[in-house]
Amino acid sequence: MRSLWQGTIAFGLVALSVDLFAAAEEHGPGLHLVHGRDGGRIRHRRVCELDGQEIGPQETARGWEAPDGRTVVLHDEDLEALPLPTKRIVEVIGFIGEADVDPLLYARPYWVGARGPGAQKPYALMTEALARSGRVAVCKVALRSRERLAVLRPRNGILVLHTLRWPEEIRDPGDLSSSAPTTDRELALAELLMDEMAGVDITELHDDYAQALNLLVDTLAAGGKAAPPLEPQPPVDLMAALEASVRDAQRARNGGHM
Repeated sequence: MRSLWQGTIAFGLVALSVDLFAAAEEHGPGLHLVHGRDGGRIRHRRVCELDGQEIGPQETARGWEAPDGRTVVLHDEDLEALPLPTKRIVEVIGFIGEADVDPLLYARPYWVGARGPGAQKPYALMTEALARSGRVAVCKVALRSRERLAVLRPRNGILVLHTLRWPEEIRDPGDLSSSAPTTDRELALAELLMDEMAGVDITELHDDYAQALNLLVDTLAAGGKAAPPLEPQPPVDLMAALEASVRDAQRARNGGHM
């Protein structure tokens, strides 16, 4: 793995040098945009709106539009000069229980590796202390030209830095809840269905969409046609659907025998 970021984790008077590595990657078929009529590849180019010239990566900068309409141009050297403590430091602010972090806030995970012999002991200490306490370390760190909220947590003896969205970035859903009444019998059947469907091994699940897409591509390449998907229909009788679902789940759990 290639290190994406190098810096220091600082908590109290303890500091350790670390590398961050991407902990996740996207999988799936490699589709790209084409002209639907002739299959010609569609490519995106950086073009300046003022002179119409195509711009190379080395000529780009970042810009901010001022209230009076002027554009303030920021170059890489300007961003490097930002007086930001978290630019090369994962600043530990405090510790909270993992259950106290709203899952909506989680954004991107990074593996954390100790950098150099002097970081090994404090790395092991922090990992074990977090595991024993059941807490996560709330941090601030500057990544990808932004200061981000993050948590440090242990996973099988390895530290994970998980960036978080700022609380103000979570949109207000308004009133999306349902006011429809539920009965005790419906709730009991729903809970029974959840019990029958308990015990999912997430590591055994795979991307069915990618598999179906590959099959579709092979079918079209061979001159075939795509079959229309079967759309699930909402149940007319909720109780009957719950009871049938429980029976199906029990049958699946018993290997097809009731």
